[in-house]
Amino acid sequence: MSEKELDSSVFEYEEKYKSTNYEKQLQWDMAIGLQEIDNLKPSKYLEKLLEENIEDNLTIEEVEKELREYYIEKENKDDINHNELECDFVSVRIVELLNEDKFELSVSYLKYVHKFLFQDVYDFAGNFRKKDFSKREIILNNDSVAYGDYKTLTKSLEYDISLEKEKNYQEMNIVEVINNITKFSSNIWQVHPFKEGNTRTTAVFIEKYLINLGYNVDNSLFKDKSVYFRNALVRSNYFNNSLNIKEDSSYLIKFYENLLLGKNNNLHSKDLIVKELFNEKN
Repeated sequence: MSEKELDSSVFEYEEKYKSTNYEKQLQWDMAIGLQEIDNLKPSKYLEKLLEENIEDNLTIEEVEKELREYYIEKENKDDINHNELECDFVSVRIVELLNEDKFELSVSYLKYVHKFLFQDVYDFAGNFRKKDFSKREIILNNDSVAYGDYKTLTKSLEYDISLEKEKNYQEMNIVEVINNITKFSSNIWQVHPFKEGNTRTTAVFIEKYLINLGYNVDNSLFKDKSVYFRNALVRSNYFNNSLNIKEDSSYLIKFYENLLLGKNNNLHSKDLIVKELFNEKN
């Protein structure tokens, strides 16, 4: 072929169009994927309903209504799988919240996210915990991250958010954006203000924040990598002075590079295992 025949400049650029069906699929991918953090699986009934929603045969409000009627019937038969119920309703609430056109960088909005997501399953939805706790982590050989003191939860979050409000993301390059989002989400998660549902709340809160800042977010990443996301948050907050182990945010940075830049970093939870904690001499 001649040089002229190989000149593609004669063709106009074609804008890629993402259908509403595609966007809905990504939202459901995130919603269902985030439940993997707590090893929760959706019911077959929700899987059927979400397909109807993606195909525009049911609105999200109709999905919620159908789901509620389904569980009323299950309750009457004393046949409720509570793990499926939590997965189903929280997934629906995530999709609903992602479609809400509002966001506020505040402690009250973080509480709102938790209350909205878990209103159907936790009586403490939207309320901060009243006790300190720890949680055994597989990648830490059953050690725990040091979570925030329950007496200072609000002050800790207000401090982190006040620092975040001083930032101007429009003046940052993308590397700075990712480093800052990594730090902010890691700090919010470390406070762990709620009795349950902290990682799911953090993920949705940060997702809404990024969208509010004008960034395109690859929701599909949460479909298969939500467990990695949580383990990366763990690793970014874990330290052990006696073994000279420092916090390591590099894994969470890789996640956000994939999320915001479409990079193809390998994300495997086995890479986050802190080998020093598995040394028999320790």
